[in-house]
Amino acid sequence: MKVVILAGGFGTRIVEESHLKPKPMIEIADKPILWHIMKIYSHYGFNDFVICLGYKGYIIKEYFYNYFLHNCDISFDLRTRGMEIHQNSAESWHVTLIDTGLNTMTGGRIKRVQSYLNNETFMLTYGDGVANIDLHNLLAFHRRHKKLATITAIQPQGRFGSLQIDGEQSVKTFSEKTGGDGAWFNGGFFVLEPGIFDYIEGDQTLFEQEPLESLANAGQLQAYEHAGFWQPMDTLRDKTLLEQLWQTSQAPWKVW
Repeated sequence: MKVVILAGGFGTRIVEESHLKPKPMIEIADKPILWHIMKIYSHYGFNDFVICLGYKGYIIKEYFYNYFLHNCDISFDLRTRGMEIHQNSAESWHVTLIDTGLNTMTGGRIKRVQSYLNNETFMLTYGDGVANIDLHNLLAFHRRHKKLATITAIQPQGRFGSLQIDGEQSVKTFSEKTGGDGAWFNGGFFVLEPGIFDYIEGDQTLFEQEPLESLANAGQLQAYEHAGFWQPMDTLRDKTLLEQLWQTSQAPWKVW
């Protein structure tokens, strides 16, 4: 089964780093977050990736072209122009990199890779978020419900402390980083059937608007509720959090 990863956005909320590289190439523990996402899928046996490129996509192409240089010890024989790779740490991945346009919306990017998906069920996620989702359970859930689309629903922690204030502006209670109001949100990690392409018009279609809204209205969108770890890397603060979790050996997404 193929895994489509959306990796073409501008990453404007983490411009401190995205002005140099696409957001999926921003590193956690010296590895791009894109690599971490692919390792999650690979752990469950999903090794065939289609990556939707856009902003600075050539950097992602160069990373995979030079994967051995990034991840292995190498000897060069300059006389013969030969190269010997030591301690081969390459993954068993098949990676297809598709330029889906600089300003294309998420739905348009998905539509542009349709011909690479062989008219089969496929997985989809964003190139900037990690989780400890059991992908086998997600796929089994999708197959049981037989809908065109399954979305992973998450309840992220609140970013700020919650205050209860009385009429005289006295703080009655304080709770740091509450779990929000109980609403469920789009956490990515989709399973999709080829029929979803009928709901995408073109490059300017935002997948999270008309297509998902129409699928829901048609009774073709199922929610897989994930109560475990989920964390996007939208801001520098998020990156710092992920880095700290990794460095303290408390990274829940490291399932491999």
